[in-house]
Amino acid sequence: MNKQQLFENIQKKQSFLCVGLDTDIKKIPQHLLQEEDPIFAFNKAIIDATADFCVAYKPNLAFYESIGVKGLMAFEKTVEYIRKNYPDQFIIADAKRGDIGNTSEMYARSFFDYMKVDAVTVAPYMGEDSVKPFLIYPEKWVILLALTSNKGSHDFQMMEDAQGERLFEKVLKTSQKWATDEQMMYVVGATQGKMFVDIRKYAPDHFLLVPGVGAQGGSLKEVAQYGMTDQCGLLVNSSRAIIYADKSASFAAAARSEAQKVQQEMAVYLAEKRIINPKK
Repeated sequence: MNKQQLFENIQKKQSFLCVGLDTDIKKIPQHLLQEEDPIFAFNKAIIDATADFCVAYKPNLAFYESIGVKGLMAFEKTVEYIRKNYPDQFIIADAKRGDIGNTSEMYARSFFDYMKVDAVTVAPYMGEDSVKPFLIYPEKWVILLALTSNKGSHDFQMMEDAQGERLFEKVLKTSQKWATDEQMMYVVGATQGKMFVDIRKYAPDHFLLVPGVGAQGGSLKEVAQYGMTDQCGLLVNSSRAIIYADKSASFAAAARSEAQKVQQEMAVYLAEKRIINPKK
């Protein structure tokens, strides 16, 4: 999926919602534990319930790796299910990989050749040769960590050099020599608020993957106000607030309701920006 196709899907669905599939075997409804593959059963129900209101899904690898081979099999089945049944969805492997060149090459091969996701999150702090192997796939996306949503992001990402340039700004400036906004996005946490103004100074046209709305307390209104471009330029992720909205047998219906609420709010911001027709 290229940038234009992603934008058109945002317009069509009046949504820039990404649903995070952070599926924890200890948090899913108890009745699903009787299933042969509880993780996949949960994901399938969530996907079927929310696909109308989102444009992307983001399974976080840590939640699948935590239960070993069975978890990785559930991850693969989840990706295959989305591919087959909802081909208009953008699939992000939230893996935060990044290592020396030959290792990154293997990571890229696993996600793009084998698992066939659209994008993978990558840590930039080992430099260009740790990111380049992901960029040899012209129809795939690298989503580089820039300014994250966690409290500890300020430990390093806000550090200034002698000229007053902050580390996240250096990441944005340097990484744009590696790829264009047709192949690279950035992770910017919703909890950063007005910092989106600074982000847009350096990355005015890139899509941003924005976690932290919902359970982490980030403001969707602020993200849209300070981060939205004329082509939206945002994929706002919500995980726990949607997928764990209810733990009863009605969990999927509750997830659908929460996803719809977010989509309806997003439609307002898209209309204000004239990205969609305000009358619709």
